[in-house]
Amino acid sequence: MASNVVLPGGETVPALGIGTWMMGERANARREEIESIRLGVELGLTLVDTAEMYGDGACESLLGEALAGLRDEVFLVSKVYPHNASHMGVMAACERSLKRLKTDRLDLYLLHWRGGVPLEDTIGGFEELKAMGKIRHWGVSNFDTDDMEELWDCEGGDACAVNQVLYNLTRRGPEWDLLPWMERHKVPLMAYSPIEQGRIPVSGVLAKIAEKHGARPFQIALAWVLRNPNNIVIPKASRPAHMRENAGARDIALDGEDLAALDKAFAPPSRKRSLEML
Repeated sequence: MASNVVLPGGETVPALGIGTWMMGERANARREEIESIRLGVELGLTLVDTAEMYGDGACESLLGEALAGLRDEVFLVSKVYPHNASHMGVMAACERSLKRLKTDRLDLYLLHWRGGVPLEDTIGGFEELKAMGKIRHWGVSNFDTDDMEELWDCEGGDACAVNQVLYNLTRRGPEWDLLPWMERHKVPLMAYSPIEQGRIPVSGVLAKIAEKHGARPFQIALAWVLRNPNNIVIPKASRPAHMRENAGARDIALDGEDLAALDKAFAPPSRKRSLEML
């Protein structure tokens, strides 16, 4: 599997990063969450994803503390609410995120999902933020194939660097048409909830393949998403032990027999499905 993914502009980012959804919301977990994030960066999981929605800014504030002294080592991603996605709204929301994150720029800024604001307005705000040096790249999240085609029809829409969507062994719908579209247009897919928030069944085939590789079932599930060189994967790990386990997924190379067994247990789509969200 690829250890890095190439963005449309040619920059490389780690294929395996850190997700932070639901972090920063419990005071008694804060110290361990910060320790976990800092360990992840030390282990090379230097792409860190967050959003203004997470804990209504609490997660960004946690990261502002956790990444103290590490900011230049990290490719930092955040997301804007759709209701903040007008030209001026995006700019104001970005400033609030930067303040909470204690940084002067985001490496990637995403529209969290489609809302009522015309895409042209959002793109205009993103491009102005780029010109000001407040963000380095912009992209989208939870966009299905028709959304991506609409984005591409907008002036400047093809500057989109990433589409972040729900994708894992139990959510394979994007394979029908979205993943092929993105591969043709050289837009990486960023997979959130790659182990379905811990709900992927770990008995049966996952346990069997894990035993074969001397690994844990969730590591196999992560390795499966990482098998595609166009995929960036952002599992959450709020405890250091889980962060180490996630990092270990990079060393697992699934063979044809493994992939066939996983296809049998978790069938690929046989028709178009609407993009799922969590």
